[in-house]
Amino acid sequence: MSRDFRGFFIACDRLACTILLLLAGATSLFAQSAVEAGQKPSPATDELKGAKKKIVHEGIAVEFELEPLDAQKKKSGIVEEGDLAAFRFTITDTASGTPLTGLRPAVWMDMRRHNEAGDCSKKITAFLGGSLLARPQLDFSAYYVLALNSDATISVVDPLFHYGGTKLLALVALKSNGEDWTLTADQAKLFVSLPDANQVAVVDSLAWKVFASLDVEGHPTRLAMQPDEQYLWVAYGASEKDRASSGVAVVTTAGLKVVARIPTGRGRHEIAFSDDSRLAFVTNQDDGTVSVISIRELKKIKEIAVGRKPVAIAYSDKARAVYVVNQEEGTIITIDAAEYKVLSTIKAQPGLGQIRFAPGGRLGFVANPENDLVYILDTAVNRIIQVAHIKGKPEQLTFSNSLAYVRTRDSEFVYMIPLDELGKEGQAVPTLDFPGGRSPLGKMSRPSLADTMIRLPEPSAVLVANPMDQTIYYYKEGMAAPMGNFSNYKREPRAVLVVDRGLKERAPGVYEATAQLPGAGIQDVAFFLDSPRIAHCFGLLVNENPKLAELRKVGKVTIETLITDSDVQAGQHVRVRFKIADVETREKKRGLSDLGALVFLAPGIWQTRLPAKETDEGVYEIAFVPPQAGIYYVYLESPALGLTFKDGQRLTFRAQDTK
Repeated sequence: MSRDFRGFFIACDRLACTILLLLAGATSLFAQSAVEAGQKPSPATDELKGAKKKIVHEGIAVEFELEPLDAQKKKSGIVEEGDLAAFRFTITDTASGTPLTGLRPAVWMDMRRHNEAGDCSKKITAFLGGSLLARPQLDFSAYYVLALNSDATISVVDPLFHYGGTKLLALVALKSNGEDWTLTADQAKLFVSLPDANQVAVVDSLAWKVFASLDVEGHPTRLAMQPDEQYLWVAYGASEKDRASSGVAVVTTAGLKVVARIPTGRGRHEIAFSDDSRLAFVTNQDDGTVSVISIRELKKIKEIAVGRKPVAIAYSDKARAVYVVNQEEGTIITIDAAEYKVLSTIKAQPGLGQIRFAPGGRLGFVANPENDLVYILDTAVNRIIQVAHIKGKPEQLTFSNSLAYVRTRDSEFVYMIPLDELGKEGQAVPTLDFPGGRSPLGKMSRPSLADTMIRLPEPSAVLVANPMDQTIYYYKEGMAAPMGNFSNYKREPRAVLVVDRGLKERAPGVYEATAQLPGAGIQDVAFFLDSPRIAHCFGLLVNENPKLAELRKVGKVTIETLITDSDVQAGQHVRVRFKIADVETREKKRGLSDLGALVFLAPGIWQTRLPAKETDEGVYEIAFVPPQAGIYYVYLESPALGLTFKDGQRLTFRAQDTK
C-alpha cells in the first residue's frame, strides 16, 4: 500500500481511541501552537547559529538554508513563529561539486522536546511510518486536494493520515462559480476565472484566502499561464452578448495588473504558447481562425484560417509546431510556430475534442467523444498512426510517465493506454480500465473547463473527481480499482487540482519549498534521503512573535452553546452556533480567523474537522450533515487564544433517524 495514501484506510472505531488522539495533541486544523509542547526559546547554541548549515555524508554534501520571505527579516537573519520562509536544500557531490538532480528528499519540521537529543533518527523513523501519534508540525511530503464546487466554493482537503478519512483545511468562498483555474509553479497563487462576476479571483494557497480580484469584462473563461510565468492569459467574450468584444486579457503574475486587452476573433477561445514564451496562439471558434500574438509586443501579428469550429489547441516542443483541432470538419491543422503558416491538415472524423501531448511531445492524443475514438498522432511523420476504440464518449486526457488516462463522459470508467506499447503504425491499441465511482464521470450540474482528473505528485497515481457521487477517487497504477476515495463534504466537485507542499527542484541540485513557521522554540528540520541514504536533523531556533504572544495571554475562555434544540435529524444540514467570551471579563472574543472544530460521533466511529465562521460579534457557527443517528461531540480550538481540543469544554447534541 502506498505510504502517502494509507491514511484512507485507517479507522479509529472506539471513543477511547478518539480521546487518546485528542489528549496526545492531534494536529490542529490550522496550526498548533508549539510553545507549550516544546522548549522555550533559549540562547542559540553553535548548532543553531548561522543562516546556512551543512553536513557531509559518504561524499554527499547537504546544505540547508532557511530564508525569510520578508525583506527585513532576511536582512536580520532572525526568524519568528508565523513567518513565511523558504526551506532550501542544496545537494552536491563533494568530490566534483556536481549538483545531484532528480532526487526526492523527504523533509519534516517538528518541535524538539525536552527529552530529545540532537539525533532525531527515531523521529524520522516515526514520520516515515506515518504514526497517527507522531505527526510533524510541517510535512514537506504532503499535498492538498482542491475541488472546484458547484456552490461557488473551493474545498481544500488534506487526504493524508487523518483517521481513515480526510481533513477539511479550508473552504474558500468565491463571488460566483469558477470556470477554470491555474496555479503558479511555486503553487503560492491560484487564479480562478469567475465569468458571472467578470473577475479573476487570486487565492493565497498558504492562507487559503482570496486576496485579490481582477476585473476582466466580457465573462472570463479559459486561463493559461505562459511557460516563463511572466503573464497570465485570460480568454473573454465567448457568449453572444460579448461577440463585439472578444479576445484575451494579459495579467502580470507579479503585480496582478491587467496590462493589455487584445481583440482576436469571435467565439470561445483556447490558448497555447511556444516553449520560449515568445508567442501565444489563440483559437477563435466562431471565426474559424487562430490569432498569433507577439508576447513581447502584446499585439496580434497574424490571423490564420483553420476551418470551422476550432475547439482545442496544443503546442508540441518536439515538433516546434501548434496543432489545432477542428471539431466540425474532423481535421487537425499543423501550424509552423516559426513561420506562422499551415504545414499540413491531418484527416480524422467530425466530432473531435481535446488534444494533449504525452511526455516528450512526440505522440499527440485527440479525443473524439462523438465516435468513441481516441486518435494517436506522431509528430515525427505528422499523421495519425493508431486509433483506440473507447466506449462512453472519451473526453478528457491526462498522463503519467507510463500511461495515458482517458476519462469518459457517459460512463463511470477511466481507460488507460500503455505508452510503451504505442508508436507502431496500424497496430491495435491495448486498453485497461477502472471504475471512477458509480455515476457517469461527465455528469454534473454545471460543466467546468478545468480537469476532473489529475496526476498526483507521488509516482503513478491519479485523482478522479466524480461530481454526482460528490466523491474524489484515488487510483494507483497496477490496481484493478481505486485504492481509496474521500467525500467532498456533500459538495459537487466540478474539477480537481493538487497543491503540492513537497520540495521542488528549483535549480540543478537545489530543492526548495515555502511554508509558515509553526511555533517558537528549538525546531528540528528532519531531512531524509533514501538513496544515497542520509538521515539528519538541522537544529533551528524560531523566536517568539510578540504579537502572537500577547494573544496567548488573553486568558481562558468560556464556550456557551446557542443550540436551541439538542435533537436534530441525521442526513440533514445542521448549524451549530456558540458564543466565546473571556472567562473573567466576559468580553466577547471577536474576529477569530483560526477557530476550528472537531466533531465526532460517539464512540469515535466518524469524525470531521471544520473551520468556524463568525456570524455576529463573538458568535460563531459550523455547518455539516450528521451521517447517521447518534450522540455528537464538538470540541473547539484556536491557537491565537491558546484554546486546544484538550480544554475539556464541548458542545453536545443528538441526531435522530429521519422519520
